[in-house]
Order: sequence, then C-alpha cells, then structure tokens
Amino acid sequence: MAGHRVAMFRPYPFKVGQKIHIEQGPRRGDWEVIGVSDHKVKLKCPVSFREFDWSRFCYFVEEREIHEWPQKH
Repeated sequence: MAGHRVAMFRPYPFKVGQKIHIEQGPRRGDWEVIGVSDHKVKLKCPVSFREFDWSRFCYFVEEREIHEWPQKH
C-alpha cells in the first residue's frame, strides 16, 4: 500500500528563558521567552526590550510518510 506525504503540526513547547529566532513574518527576529501559558506566549525583544503577549503562534513542523490519510479519529 502506498503512503501519503503529510505535514504534521503541533504547538511548539516554549520554555521561559529560551532564546528564539523567528525566520519569517511580522514577528521575525530574535526574542527571549519570558512567559508561557496554555494560550499565550510572552516575548521580549533583546534590542528594544519591548515585551509582547501573543496568542501561541509557532508550530513545529515535520513531514513523514503515513499509510492512512485522512486518519480516522
């Protein structure tokens, strides 16, 4: 049976104190994670020291071969 190439997404597990780099988009650049909740992440710019509370928006992505798509839940 042939598989399907599927992109898998899950919320990124931010940790307070992490230094991150966002490669693209309006939030691109370097940030420090200074707060995390189930729905929000608080980031601080290391240059301007401005702080922002945003809904969690970063997702880890991987592609893998799966045999059943769409998957039955």
